[in-house]
Amino acid sequence: MMTVQASKTVTDVDKVDLDKPIFDSQAFRLNDEQAAIIATARELGQTVFAGRAGTYDRDATFPTENYRDLHRAGLLGIAIPKKHGGLGADYQTYAIAAAEIGRYCGATALTWNMHVCSTLWSGPLADDLDMDSPTRAEHEHRRAVHYKRIVADGAVYSQPFSEGGAAAAGGVAFGTEAKPVKGGWIVNGKKIFASLSGHADYYGVLCTEIVEGEKASRRNTLYLALSAKAGGVSVVGDWDPLGMRGTVSRTLLFKDAFVPEDAALMPRGVYFQAAMRWPHMFLTLSPTYVGLAQAAYDFTVRYLRGEVPGTPPVKRRMYPTKQIAVAQMQIKLEQIKAIWFQAITEACANPTKEQVLRAYAAQYSAMEGANEIATLAIRTCGGQAMLKSLPLERIYRDSRCGSLMLPWTAELCLDRIGREALYETGESDD
Repeated sequence: MMTVQASKTVTDVDKVDLDKPIFDSQAFRLNDEQAAIIATARELGQTVFAGRAGTYDRDATFPTENYRDLHRAGLLGIAIPKKHGGLGADYQTYAIAAAEIGRYCGATALTWNMHVCSTLWSGPLADDLDMDSPTRAEHEHRRAVHYKRIVADGAVYSQPFSEGGAAAAGGVAFGTEAKPVKGGWIVNGKKIFASLSGHADYYGVLCTEIVEGEKASRRNTLYLALSAKAGGVSVVGDWDPLGMRGTVSRTLLFKDAFVPEDAALMPRGVYFQAAMRWPHMFLTLSPTYVGLAQAAYDFTVRYLRGEVPGTPPVKRRMYPTKQIAVAQMQIKLEQIKAIWFQAITEACANPTKEQVLRAYAAQYSAMEGANEIATLAIRTCGGQAMLKSLPLERIYRDSRCGSLMLPWTAELCLDRIGREALYETGESDD
């Protein structure tokens, strides 16, 4: 069984002045097992990932070394059930651990999310959904294959989602198509902004199964794991974005790529059921930005106290304007944490209307609020905050990208909150 362990880079945790957790285990009622998993993520992020983050950002290179450390620490299998050798973490535990990693390296946290979702969706989330006994047994067999690759071999899965249209937002069927053939499917299509492109071992692709005589339908969405080594899989285009540069989210092309039956991450119809009944599955991009919000606040406090490594030990905390700015940041951070923690805690199948609206609000608050805090941090810290030798400039750029991310962009969250608050299911003005 996989166990939680510290990175081999750290030999004695007592000698490391670790940051306080974003969510104190006593205040937020986390149990000892949860606290241990989250502490491992925080230790790894602070002592290892933080020191590498600048290089990955500057060179727009994938954090391969970080993934080796995640595997050694057991965190590649954080959401894999214990009976399959994973840590068996639930949704809440994973989300808080991801926030801790995002605090130190946004690109690592965001790509780790793409990997973990392949196990979170096929694991505890799928366990909440309806399947008959044969389908459940088939799913258990298939996911065991994927879990073994991750736990034993450190295999990395990605989750290419976007296609440049309404499919990723849940409006229409995915344009990437899977045609049934003997022993599996033939996949054709394209995914853009595909994080981990060229670095994942398997691409967890959402695609539409072609049913003869029927129009393409979201109900026929398949969730398939395509091997990066499969014929017909290619990565194209450059990657030189504003932020989240280490995600290496290039374009994936699938040209007559064969996928065997055992590569299904979910049985037929289960992804559509999940999208309808487990909407919090789309909230998992937000932990990274909760971590970035905390990081911007942490930097500001240390900078004003004269405690940032590489800068003169000059204190600026005595100025009232700085104190007021920190107070504003603290209030905004606590607001984000409060609504976000509530949303991830009540994530479940068949949530109430109130819970879904709160999830949208939590997503919006985290994605927009992180950049608001980072913006105020730059203004408060002054000119040195713009230097690339310090992390705040990177935190600002990374935090600006969150509101753009499908399927729950900031715009879509506002639209859905307003509409769903004013209309009950089936109501119209006709």
